[in-house]
Amino acid sequence: MYDSIIIGAGMSGLAAGIRSAYYDQKVCILERHNTIGGLNSFYRLRGRNYDVGLHAVTNFTPRGTRRGPFARLLRQLRLTWDDFGLSPQLMSSISFPNVELAFDNNIDLLRSEVARAFPNQIDNFEKLMDSLIDYDDLEQSHFEMSTREQLSEVITDPLLIEMILCPVMWYGNPREHDMDYGQFCIMFRALFLEGLARPFDGVRLILRKLVRKFRELGGELKLRTGVQQIKIDGGRAVGVVLDCGDEMSAKNILSSVGAVETFRLCDDDDTTHVHKTGQLSFIEAISTLDTYPLELGHDKTIIFFNDSDKFHWQRPLDDLCDVRTGVICTPNNYCYDAADGELPDGIMRITALADFNRWKNLNKDNYDRQKEIWFNKVVDSATKFAPDFREHTIDTDMFTPQTIQRFTSHDNGAVYGATRKWFDGTTNFKNLFLCGTDQGFVGIVGSIISGISMANHHLLRGN
Repeated sequence: MYDSIIIGAGMSGLAAGIRSAYYDQKVCILERHNTIGGLNSFYRLRGRNYDVGLHAVTNFTPRGTRRGPFARLLRQLRLTWDDFGLSPQLMSSISFPNVELAFDNNIDLLRSEVARAFPNQIDNFEKLMDSLIDYDDLEQSHFEMSTREQLSEVITDPLLIEMILCPVMWYGNPREHDMDYGQFCIMFRALFLEGLARPFDGVRLILRKLVRKFRELGGELKLRTGVQQIKIDGGRAVGVVLDCGDEMSAKNILSSVGAVETFRLCDDDDTTHVHKTGQLSFIEAISTLDTYPLELGHDKTIIFFNDSDKFHWQRPLDDLCDVRTGVICTPNNYCYDAADGELPDGIMRITALADFNRWKNLNKDNYDRQKEIWFNKVVDSATKFAPDFREHTIDTDMFTPQTIQRFTSHDNGAVYGATRKWFDGTTNFKNLFLCGTDQGFVGIVGSIISGISMANHHLLRGN
């Protein structure tokens, strides 16, 4: 009998396991795959290391900062700032036709850019930022308001609204077209009022630190151990049935695999949650170069681009992908410590919206062919906003919504999960709780905070 079984060895599951194990709980984390991290994982291909989901760690704050999500994370997991080895971004941008707003980890740059490009809106932009400084992350009423409506009450230039929405939606919005205002507040702070950073060794550094800490505290991590069913007795979760047929019992079960997906494991016939399944998934084209992007004149860490004055945020309606908007990420363009040296290769990563069902229904030959076609299309689109690096490409890879579904278990390969969030982590079943994306926080720091919060509120009751 375990005190807690945690389903999924992503960031939130590992963090919840560490927090619980600090209080002498007997904890087991179950992971269906042979590696940890979920979407924020890593792999090795043709002698090179690749991050799967990591573009940047949001919520970055400098060493010694005592407030904010990252500082809270370090205190709760008893880790140090150096354990994450984060290097801040150089500079990023929001790029629309004929208008670009640069930003970095100092909000003053974005302020000056708004004043330059939208001089009539700078006072309104200041009002917006003032309203976000002390908001309540989980104030339920904020999540019932339209972000577009809220922004239009403050910002009177439609183009500036679209440009503000672009990076915030790309990095944390499960809804099409609009966004819950509470989620907008969280992501705006994470991106602009805190900042972006990356470990030199990528996401593997963070994951290995978390796993090592969990195991040092006596936690059990079982890879290649999928959950077939969550056992319910009298409305209470009492254990799990594994894919191999073995059973495990626990006082509490915490699931990070998504709300709808978790309810399905309970044989819950209630279909009211089905319509909340997210529809937004991605492709990502990764190019390895024989030179560094800076040498090609590309000095941005991340570019959030859109090819018209209206931001396109919806599942592609009539094709496999929509490359009108996307994200260009350059892992080389962070302020790494001189002792780290440089990454072994230049890398350009380009992300675009994709339709899960269309990719899923392709046969093997057509799947491979379409990957090549859409790789080229997304690069074509991105090079309107960044230097054309194609003649320097020495290796490529690409993942699709099927890849995301396989590693996250999210229906539709929905990166940001369901369109509704379960902020308190509770479900219809006693002692079954949610953490991770569908609890309400996204990104690496957000996921870790989610695991910590749910462990504190639910798994450590009475401890």
